[in-house]
Amino acid sequence: MNKSKIYLSSPHMGGNERKYIDKAFEENWIAPLGPNVSGFEEDIEKYLGEGVNVAALSSGTAALHLALILCGVERADEVLCQSLTFAASANPIIYQGATPVFIDSEEETLNISPEYLEKAIIDRIEKGKKPKAIIAVHLYGMPYKVDEIHAIAGKYDISVIEDSAEALGSTYRGQKCGTFGKYGILSFNGNKIITTSGGGALVTRDRKMKEKAIFLATQARDAAPHYQHSQIGYNYRLSNVSAGIGRGQMEVLDAHVLNRREMNEFYRELFSTVKEVKVLSEPENTYFCNHWLTVIKAENNGDFDTSALREHLEKYNIESRPLWKPMHLQPVFKDAPFYGNGVAAAAFESGLCLPSGSNLTEEEKNRIRTAIKDFL
Repeated sequence: MNKSKIYLSSPHMGGNERKYIDKAFEENWIAPLGPNVSGFEEDIEKYLGEGVNVAALSSGTAALHLALILCGVERADEVLCQSLTFAASANPIIYQGATPVFIDSEEETLNISPEYLEKAIIDRIEKGKKPKAIIAVHLYGMPYKVDEIHAIAGKYDISVIEDSAEALGSTYRGQKCGTFGKYGILSFNGNKIITTSGGGALVTRDRKMKEKAIFLATQARDAAPHYQHSQIGYNYRLSNVSAGIGRGQMEVLDAHVLNRREMNEFYRELFSTVKEVKVLSEPENTYFCNHWLTVIKAENNGDFDTSALREHLEKYNIESRPLWKPMHLQPVFKDAPFYGNGVAAAAFESGLCLPSGSNLTEEEKNRIRTAIKDFL
């Protein structure tokens, strides 16, 4: 196969990124602070609205780690976490010496199940271990059941850390994802809807918590003329050069969302006559998904084989990928508690992520269409 590879989700530059990067070089702001960092934070704050404050960090994982610290998560605590997600949602729990308690998905959005979330909370409290926080993920850009999850969290007074790493540009009831939780998490990894090559952000409504996050992210250096540290800090701040890429990317974010939503519609049309396949889409009009990745699932007890489709696409030099393997099935988390009835595991077995980049050309779309039709 001589044709160039079609990737699942490749970086898509808008053109103005170089302007901000060049300015950083001209002014010698080659550091984890500078006008691009503060400007990028302001750009995100304006985009998200709701009076939020944003701290630009080196990764979404760093943001999640700091969110756990700010929630007071310590050794031997427990944190409830969506099982169907990338490992970075769960790993920071271990960094804090805490225990992850994994929660199954519900069928409509494949996100954290309200039913099993509440069952887990009740059971952990009965065991004398009230969870310190809930990590809920907007999987592949699809908003989780915000009303139900936050009602449960409020009922038991547990903070929600909203993992919006995949959901920048998605909304629920018109409100931007990343602004619902006590803390929101964004990622700008190379495969995300916009990128800084690597980076992330912490979102909070509390200005003091933003300042504390930045303090911790810059090695927790005390206000002194010498280097003094009263607590452990981290090297988690985003560089001014990377933030310059982010400033240019924010200018094209809405266009990227539109393109990815059009790719979802492309697949819905392509599979419209295949009753054994469901293309994940919004369950109702209160949801607005950026469709960072389009997900298909085999269902209706049919014999559609998503693994065979993935292997078939490889022959056309087209990348696709199984859904995230649930955390409770990962060897590293084999001893962690889990509450559910198998929805996440079934989605992993029957699901597939298809190429969804905002920069896919018409020629590439035709290659994808031809390959899938050939398989069908």
